Amino acid sequence: MNVDGVSLAQAYAEATADPLSVAQQALQAAQQLPAAFVSLCQKRALREAEAARQRWQAGQPLSPLDGVPVVWKDLYDLAGQITSAGAKVRMHDAPAACDCALASVLSRAGMVSLGKTNLSELAYSGLGLNPHFGTPANAVAQGPVRVPGGSSSGSAVAVAKGVAPIAMSTDTAGSIRIPAAFNGLVGYRSSSQRYDFSGVTPLAVSLDALGPITTSVRDAMAVDALLLGKPFAARPLPVAGLRLRVDDALLEDARIQPEVKANLLAAAERLQAAGASLEYGRVEAFHQALALIEQVGWLGSAEAFARYESLLDSPDAEHLDPRVRTRLEAARHFPASRQVRLYQASRSLRQHIADELDGAMLLTPTVAHVAPLLAPLQDDAALFAASNLATLRLTMPGSMLDMPGVALPSGTGEAGMPTSVLVSGPSGSDAHLLRVALTLEPYVRGVAR
Repeated sequence: MNVDGVSLAQAYAEATADPLSVAQQALQAAQQLPAAFVSLCQKRALREAEAARQRWQAGQPLSPLDGVPVVWKDLYDLAGQITSAGAKVRMHDAPAACDCALASVLSRAGMVSLGKTNLSELAYSGLGLNPHFGTPANAVAQGPVRVPGGSSSGSAVAVAKGVAPIAMSTDTAGSIRIPAAFNGLVGYRSSSQRYDFSGVTPLAVSLDALGPITTSVRDAMAVDALLLGKPFAARPLPVAGLRLRVDDALLEDARIQPEVKANLLAAAERLQAAGASLEYGRVEAFHQALALIEQVGWLGSAEAFARYESLLDSPDAEHLDPRVRTRLEAARHFPASRQVRLYQASRSLRQHIADELDGAMLLTPTVAHVAPLLAPLQDDAALFAASNLATLRLTMPGSMLDMPGVALPSGTGEAGMPTSVLVSGPSGSDAHLLRVALTLEPYVRGVAR
C-alpha cells in the first residue's frame, strides 16, 4: 500500500481498489512485521472491510476515509483486545469492554481497524526499544538496524512499511513527532484538549496529546475532521505572505547535525522564494522552556512516577524494562515545589510564546539527529539514557507549551536517513497549523513546482 488514505478512498470510489482485498493484504503484511504489532483483530478488520466494500459498491460511503485501514498504538482501547501499553505485566489484564472514544468515531466513519501497534514500554522512551514484544527496525535504514523512534515505534513502522496509511498514536514528550521524523513520515501532535481521551491509557495527563502518524498532511487533516465531526477539506493557504519564524539561535547548537540544519534552511529558502515571509530571531519562550526542562526538570517524569508508583513498589517491577524502570524511579524524590514551579511556568510561557509568534508559525528541527543505530543502545544503558534525552530535547518544549505540531520530512542526512522539520503553533491553533503544514509540505519535502 503506497498511497495515502485519501487516495486509497478515491480508488475505492473509482472501483480500482477494494476495501476487503486491501484489508486482507494489510493483515498479511502486518504478520510479516511481528515486532511492529502487539495484536491483530483480523475478524473485526475483515468484517469492517466487507461492510465498507458494500457501501462503496452502493455509492454510499460513510466518510472520505471509509474502508481505509487504521492501526492503533496499544494505549488505545479496542473492544475485545488487551491494552498492554507495551508492558509484559499488563498482558494478563482483562480485554477492553468497548472501544475508546476515538476508535468509536473512526469506526462509525467506516475505517478498518487492523490491530494494536507496539511501543516503548508504558510509552516512556523516545527511541522505541521494547524487550517484551521486540523492537521494530527502522523502516528506512539500509544496512545496520536503526531505532524506529518512540514511543510510537510500531505505529511509524506500520505506516512506513505500507501496512496502513494511518496510525493513531500518542505524544507526551515527542512520541508522535520523533518516530515520524525517524521514518520519513508526517506526525501530527494535537493540542492536548482537541480530542477525547476516554479509553486511552495516560502517561502524564498535563502533557499527553493524541494524533495520527501518516504519509501526508491531508490524511492528518481528514482524520482531524472526522474526529471533530467537521467537513473535510484539504485547502492549502497562499504561500505569499505566509508568516514563518525560524529561531536561528537554536540552529547554532552544535548538537544539531549539519544536514538537519541545512535541510531546514533550504526549505526556508524555497518558501521565501515562493513569497513566504521568513522571520529569523530567537524565540525567548522556547529557550526558556528548554532551560527549565534542563535545569529544573521534566514535569512528565513526576506525573509518570505518580501514575506508576504502585507498580514500582510491587514485585511486578522486576518485569519492567530496566531502562524504563530506571527512568521512572529517577523521579521518586522529585520535589513538589519543583512540580508547582513547572506548572506555573508552563501556563505563563504558553501565553508568552503566543505573544512572541504573533500569528507566525515556528519552524524547528523535529529531532537534532537522524535515527541512531540500535545495537549500541541495547548494550549500553548510559548511552541509551543520553541518546534518549538528546532525541527528546527539541520536542519536549512544545509539549510543555502545549504547542500543536506537524513533523514534515525534509530530506536526508547521515547514512541517507530521513531528517524532519517541525512546524508548530500556540496551543489551540490546530486548524490553522494544519493548513499551514499542508501548504509547507511540498516545499519542505523539496517537491514543490
